[in-house]
Amino acid sequence: MLVLFYWEVIVGSPLNKLLSLSGAFAVLLVAGGCASMQMGSESAKTTATGSAGGANAQGENSALEKCAKPLGTMAIVEDVNSSWYRTLSSDYKLGSTSPVLKLLAQQSNCFVVVERGRAMGSMMRERELAESGELRQESSFGKGQMVSADYTMNPSLTFSGRDSGGIGGKVGSFFGNKTLSYLGLGANAKFSEASTLLTLIDNRSGVQLAAAEGSARNIDFGLLSSFFGGSTGGSLGGYSKTAEGKVIVAALTDSFNNLVKAVRNYKMQTIEGGMGTGRGGLQVQPK
Repeated sequence: MLVLFYWEVIVGSPLNKLLSLSGAFAVLLVAGGCASMQMGSESAKTTATGSAGGANAQGENSALEKCAKPLGTMAIVEDVNSSWYRTLSSDYKLGSTSPVLKLLAQQSNCFVVVERGRAMGSMMRERELAESGELRQESSFGKGQMVSADYTMNPSLTFSGRDSGGIGGKVGSFFGNKTLSYLGLGANAKFSEASTLLTLIDNRSGVQLAAAEGSARNIDFGLLSSFFGGSTGGSLGGYSKTAEGKVIVAALTDSFNNLVKAVRNYKMQTIEGGMGTGRGGLQVQPK
């Protein structure tokens, strides 16, 4: 029935001889459930890839900046009440950026990551159980076990856009809108852009140590996703649905690389007379 429906819709198009067999085969694959699950799919990967275990990293992005030794411990904290975070979660349906940054930070060996996010609640519950006597006596959850965070990294998404014009209009004018309507092409090739900012704060003094911007741009070639049903088109269909997420991860990776370059060449700022003493060089008229 699916094949007959396909044939009835396509047969009137100028390209029926070229497309009928390949299109029917694609429909049959879906109807027959011939698709297989692929682990480690390259089409699903982002610029933050691979794994990390202690100081060792496997399968990391070859372009990731690294350090010979850690510069200190670091917590990653997002401002969940900010407008960029609300846009990220509501408009783009994407989750926290912390897991991405944690992976990049550990793979780079520039920072030792300490948990200060939602998993902190689980850590504290274990300590509550220990204090109540419910845990085994061998469990060492006593005072003074947690590692302090020397620094806090704060991410923000400063811009994310998706051009609704794309190049579909030019393709349509070349082939003719009638052909495109049969193929299901339309204006479905768009540009995705993102710009991110990372700041690094010294937790003891509250001084900002470094800040770095990053950006990424990607072209989403989703021209055939409608023709192949959005799922039988392999990586094209999936990629067209996750382009925003992938380009944001790429921008975060770029930001992190720029931050590592900054801290590797860090030079302490000094103020004559001491920092935070109220004797800064930019004075106002006294009373």
